[in-house]
Amino acid sequence: MSEVAPKVYGWCPGALRPMMSGDGLVVRIRAPLGRLTSDQAQAVADLSQRYGNGLLDLSARANLQMRGVSEKDHPILIAALQDLGLVDTDAATEARRNVLITPFWNQGDETHKLGQQLSNALTAATDLSLPGKFGFAIDTGPSPVLRDTAADIRIERNSDGLVLIADRAETGLPVTAATAVKEALSLAHWFLAHGGAPDGRGRMKTLIARRGPPSAHVANLGSPAERPILGQTATGQLVGLEFGQIPATSYAQLATHRALRLTPWRALLVEGASNLAPLPGLILDATDPRLRVSVCTGAPGCTQALSPTRQLARDLAPHVPAKSPLHLSGCAKGCAHPAAAPLTLTATGADTFNLIRNGKASDPPAKTHLSAADLRASPDLLTKGS
Repeated sequence: MSEVAPKVYGWCPGALRPMMSGDGLVVRIRAPLGRLTSDQAQAVADLSQRYGNGLLDLSARANLQMRGVSEKDHPILIAALQDLGLVDTDAATEARRNVLITPFWNQGDETHKLGQQLSNALTAATDLSLPGKFGFAIDTGPSPVLRDTAADIRIERNSDGLVLIADRAETGLPVTAATAVKEALSLAHWFLAHGGAPDGRGRMKTLIARRGPPSAHVANLGSPAERPILGQTATGQLVGLEFGQIPATSYAQLATHRALRLTPWRALLVEGASNLAPLPGLILDATDPRLRVSVCTGAPGCTQALSPTRQLARDLAPHVPAKSPLHLSGCAKGCAHPAAAPLTLTATGADTFNLIRNGKASDPPAKTHLSAADLRASPDLLTKGS
């Protein structure tokens, strides 16, 4: 694909353990229950403008990310985020408390309670040394909506009640609201005890593919729901972000309405809101073609990227077929969409890309040496000859 293989870190940035990129430190906030109050969100927007580059990203695990933070300003930023109740006291706790919950919970319901209980239990589980990317999902609505989102241990619902699932297993363990968190931590220990993390790295799906789930996991799984679309929900208005990014000024403006909930779908749920007005970086129309494109930061913001990506994504979006989403990656890692996509453009040099069909960013290409200028002039190159 390219002469220089991208570097694989094996862990994700946090707030206390940020990652250096081309535009400064990447500081990722794991907001408790994926929710920021109006005051918290407006304060974060102000901090992003003061200490970062004024842009906020949503990660694929519903975390909020600041970019462009200097090493000098990092301690000041962390102190401010801790005062807001958004950052843990130490990096080890932050890494363990990797919990994603469906954004459609209500105060005091099962998802809300389990999210709090699991977060508290992971904070206290100082003996649990999980890989940096290992995560949990609580998805106990009528039908799971997070099945396509990365998580190693899931708590979902089937027709009989709650079920605990090792990622990619076809059956799970029946649990109750009283036992779910304890069993989730037991499953995490099982993962470690059975060699799921050699050398400190590994994912549950790899272990399950090798040996299957524990023998007690015999319950059927519930049928997943389709990914929610933008628009009105019972909880508030679901709004999209252009390629998962929003200017801090727009984020602050959204927060004047109500609390903001983070989602893994490049979207925010604005509690209790309806008929929101357009803002820079905000997508209100579920048919907007930009929603059909996954794209990474690209050069120069990412040191791994071989080419800029964002403007090319904007230019190509109107030409992407509705049923053939495009993944545009600055390198072969494919961070914006690690799975296979109908169409993938992987940068191999400055403004030069390979086209992969029905594959990942690192897969063999169908076409090579496509320039950004050629793609803009003839966007049908994406589908011609397919």
